Amino acid sequence: MIEQPAFTVEPWGVREIGIDLDRIAQMESVFALSNGHIGWRGNLDEGEPHGLPGSYLSGVYEVRPLPYAEAGYGYPESGQTVVNVTNGKIIRLLVDDEPFDVRYGQVASHDVELDFRAGVVRRTVDWISPAGQQVRISSTRMVSFVQRAIAAVRYEVEAVGAPARVVVQSELVANEQLPAAGGDPRVAAAITTPWQAEAHSSNGTRVNLVHATKRSGLRMAAAMDHVIEGPGPKITSEASDDLGRVAVTAELAAGERLTVVKFVAYGWSAERSVPAVRDQVDAALTLAVHTGWDRLAADQRSYLDDFWSHGDVDLEGDTEIQQAVRFALFHVLQAGARAEGRAIAAKGLTGPGYDGHAFWDSETYVLPMLTYTSPSAAKFALAWRHSTLPAARERARQLGLRGAAFPWRTIGGEECSGYWPAGTAAFHIGADIADAVVRYVCTTGDREFEATVGLELLVETARLWRSLGHHDAHGAFRIDGVTGPDEYSAVADNNVFTNLMARQNLQAAAAAAERHVDPARRLGVDDEEMASWRDAADKMTVPYDADLGVHPQAEGFTAHETWDFEHTPAAKYPLLLHFPYFDLYRKQVVKQADLVLAMQLFPDEFTAEEKARNFGYYERITVRDSSLSACCQAVIAAEVGHLDLAYDYLGEAALMDLDDLEHNTRDGLHIASLAGVWMVLVAGFGGLRRRGDHLCFAPRLPEALSSLRFALTVGKACLHVRLTPQEAEYSMEGESITVWHEGEQIEVPADGSVRRPMASLPALPRPTQPHGRAPRQRRPPRN
Repeated sequence: MIEQPAFTVEPWGVREIGIDLDRIAQMESVFALSNGHIGWRGNLDEGEPHGLPGSYLSGVYEVRPLPYAEAGYGYPESGQTVVNVTNGKIIRLLVDDEPFDVRYGQVASHDVELDFRAGVVRRTVDWISPAGQQVRISSTRMVSFVQRAIAAVRYEVEAVGAPARVVVQSELVANEQLPAAGGDPRVAAAITTPWQAEAHSSNGTRVNLVHATKRSGLRMAAAMDHVIEGPGPKITSEASDDLGRVAVTAELAAGERLTVVKFVAYGWSAERSVPAVRDQVDAALTLAVHTGWDRLAADQRSYLDDFWSHGDVDLEGDTEIQQAVRFALFHVLQAGARAEGRAIAAKGLTGPGYDGHAFWDSETYVLPMLTYTSPSAAKFALAWRHSTLPAARERARQLGLRGAAFPWRTIGGEECSGYWPAGTAAFHIGADIADAVVRYVCTTGDREFEATVGLELLVETARLWRSLGHHDAHGAFRIDGVTGPDEYSAVADNNVFTNLMARQNLQAAAAAAERHVDPARRLGVDDEEMASWRDAADKMTVPYDADLGVHPQAEGFTAHETWDFEHTPAAKYPLLLHFPYFDLYRKQVVKQADLVLAMQLFPDEFTAEEKARNFGYYERITVRDSSLSACCQAVIAAEVGHLDLAYDYLGEAALMDLDDLEHNTRDGLHIASLAGVWMVLVAGFGGLRRRGDHLCFAPRLPEALSSLRFALTVGKACLHVRLTPQEAEYSMEGESITVWHEGEQIEVPADGSVRRPMASLPALPRPTQPHGRAPRQRRPPRN
């Protein structure tokens, strides 16, 4: 764990003063820019030194074989791995023939800032070359939210104190050499030189490269153009298979500057020809150059002003958490804003961790935040799932099931998990998708979406549950041999989370089919099938251990031997890297919130007493070897009255990447944990729960916070919530809304507000966690 802060604490940005090469890979993830379509890691402009170079396009991957020691029916034959696309970030500088490199000469100052409101990364360096020539380098980098195919860099070099001869080399580099991957299975598979050159050209300040992947058959083009200002620059350009370069030479007097604005366009397709993809990026590039840097930057600011006006979470009492919250919101927005038909990966487009795959994280962690803050991004994410239905149907048929079996991990829609107990058996992914559909429709009122995309997703996932489960001799509906959210327990019977999610899925499918009769009939849904869904839902098995007074995570779980936490040293965590799954699966040890997450999503299925007992029981055996856990534990901790513990868990989720708590931020940010920060504040301290079409609140604040403000987009209106220790205020921007506060139904008038007192909770003894796995208690905010 990092003991010293890597960044200054600021409300609207992240800043690194100086440069620490030991942390450079972490910084590249933290300063990554994306719009959901293009992703640029925060590598230095000059390309070296680097921790992990990275430029990504959502949906672009290479296929690799999945070897098995023993083959089995239904095992996926190939996997998909995100690949580094053509790097357009690189701008090299030579000063009097000496290359600018922070490892040589003297770095008098180095400042990098990620600005959440402007949506840019700014860098300023004062460098003295080994020969004593001083220059000041300033760069501003953006990936445009408005022009989806465009990224840009404004690069400026100034001669300080004496004249200087400078050469700026702006490059496009394909098949970039990458450092070797480590032994962590969560890191991307190494694929070297995945690109085959197909075309290249250069003309003046413009260069275009076209490549295709060798196995997956995806074609990608990258092009760059430049606007150059300075004293008499000389410009040359060249292109070859894997390199495009525009070189600008200038002689600067002391105080003079050379400015190069670089526009980069990307495009890809699995179908279009070389000329079509090349012309696509040329057109995007022409528009960007016509727009110009200033307007591109203004449009970026305007886009983010709109987002922050209804998406910001503002708190008083902890400046470090305030910064981390906005860092989280910004990066989650970046992950999904313009994905438009592509997956939101677990790392977004900030790094190659998990091979660039999307998991259930997207629907259960990321989409709740996006649904309430950027609903169009949530809609696009669900449309991507819908586009993969053919592969999901085929996977279900392969498994002998009806409906659609969505993949545990994927980029293109096919199952890429070679370990079926934690992959294929985690069927809850289908119900997670259905849950996201229900939430989106209830929140936005988008019935057209429900009648088309939503209905088909609900129907096909309901069919899966009806064929996967069965009625036992007593008539109860059982779902046996599945894996729930906790990946330290696999192939279990009647996982509570899975069964409750499946029940909601079945009920929602039947209700949607009733609302949209004709579309449902076209999908082959009849009254008999809807009745079978309702019957299975009504008789769904939900295990309960009456002796202990708790819900077992899955049937029989509470009878397992408890893991020996006392004799498990800190160096043996995460357990998955040091113990066989066989041992984990047969013990009471929980990787991440499972039953606790079920209590959050289905609040009315558990009494207040059951929630408190369940929470205390699972706290003692949950080791949080997953970044998905702390935020869920925080939500229920807040609900049952452990506000200080909830606040500690908030700190863990919020600082997961800024403090590199799991020592793997180098591989990309933990997007679901970042979305979980919003979850803690809105669902934990704000007490938000969804009951049908209604928003219900049971807010409470930890002592550290003197106020909390957030907003939720509901339909075409915006509900603003302001909490203090004394009261909750609900105000509407737009039409009126009915909400519930502590069980009381209240009408919030259009463009008006309503106030209600905050409830008080009795102080409870703090529950215990496994030995050595308690969350770090929040220290006083750093100044």
